[in-house]
Amino acid sequence: MTFLIQKTLLSAVPLMIVALAGVFAERSGIINLALEGIMIFGAFIGVAFVRMMQVVPVFAEAARAGAWGTLQWLEILTMLVAGLMGAVFSLLLSFASVNLRADQTIGGTALNLLAPALVLFLIRVMANQNTLQMVTGDAASWFMIKKSTLGIDKNADIGFLGETLLNKVYLATYVCILIYIILSIILYKTKFGLRLRSCGENPQAADSLGINVHRMRYTGTTISGFLAGMGGFVYSLTTANCTANGDVAGFGFLALAVMIFGNWTPLNIAGASLLFGLFRSIAAAYSSIDINGDGVFALAEIGVSPHFYRMLPYLITLIVLSFTSKNSRAPKAEGIPYDKGMR
Repeated sequence: MTFLIQKTLLSAVPLMIVALAGVFAERSGIINLALEGIMIFGAFIGVAFVRMMQVVPVFAEAARAGAWGTLQWLEILTMLVAGLMGAVFSLLLSFASVNLRADQTIGGTALNLLAPALVLFLIRVMANQNTLQMVTGDAASWFMIKKSTLGIDKNADIGFLGETLLNKVYLATYVCILIYIILSIILYKTKFGLRLRSCGENPQAADSLGINVHRMRYTGTTISGFLAGMGGFVYSLTTANCTANGDVAGFGFLALAVMIFGNWTPLNIAGASLLFGLFRSIAAAYSSIDINGDGVFALAEIGVSPHFYRMLPYLITLIVLSFTSKNSRAPKAEGIPYDKGMR
């Protein structure tokens, strides 16, 4: 059970933070279909930054000495760098949507096509291969929190909660959860959040009250890019062993589905992320999941084709969306370029 919960969190947290990225963009009135592309770009930037920092003496020595605190600061710094570069990348969508009034669906699709091509080109230039990875070690040896890194004997019994929340986890998971809570409060409980949401519902009314609609839409999309870029690195760190290859396994599109299923509200999105994360963790680790502990009900022994488990997250996505899409209420003005002269 501990294993399944940890795997679910590893899959759910990137989905959750990237779905919130979509909420910030769409609540401001911009459809951000480029979440997949921004995640790919953020994952590449994060892995490239880690590679650069691995040769810096302070971090190299910390890895050799097992200085857990120093490496966790590197992890947080990398999340920040990946987020900032994701925000920069998202400015392409903001400029096309706000200044050029281009079709936002086409703009997002263009960035989704641009990102993997650009990333694969840069990986080839940097490493002369198709996958960028850490210079030495792996994500677990550098960044994973274990009982030993906390000064606890590896054979010590720290209980169910301790094993689940403190052993073999990543700090990035908890940082993302904290950021998610803070930004959700900002979006729904502050004056800034109210102004942002008004631009996605009725920009003409917002403008009549002195709110700069273009600026708010730039802000919403930039925050969206920051979260998606950071989510891309967190996915790469926790799920792909800190590697980048121009692919994030469709997490950006799954995040869009989570956002729609969650009806653009943070609490519902968190629940939807856990649901999708559960099925994705089952798909990724079905051969290791033993339901009752004695192998009798191990999923791998049931006789279902492995391809079925791999299809589960996407199959559940289609089923859930088919039943919930009619009740979803998107922001009224999303995808509509704002014209100050229109009333």
